Amino acid sequence: MYVAISILLIFLASFLPRMLPITFIKRKIKSQFVKSFLFYVPYAVLASITFPYILYVSDNIYISLAGLSIAIVLSLLNQKMVVVALASVIVIYVLLLLV
Repeated sequence: MYVAISILLIFLASFLPRMLPITFIKRKIKSQFVKSFLFYVPYAVLASITFPYILYVSDNIYISLAGLSIAIVLSLLNQKMVVVALASVIVIYVLLLLV
C-alpha cells in the first residue's frame, strides 16, 4: 500500500506541473524561466523522493555511501542508467556479504 501511495504521489508531483500550464494557458509559453522550471520539476521531485532512501538502503551508512559513490562516478563517466544501477546494487550486495 505504501508503495502504491508513493508511486501516485510521484506521478502527481511530476505530472501536475506539466499538465496545468497546458490546460490553463492557451498561448505559447515564451518565458525561458517557466520553460526550464517545467522541464526540471520531474527530475527534482524524483531526486528529492529517492535520495533519502539511497542513504538508508542498508543498516550501515558507509555501505550506502559506497553504492552512492559508485553511482555518482559512473554517472559522471556518462554510463547508461542500467549500468549505474546494476553496479551500485552489486557493490552494496558484495559489501553486505563481506560485513
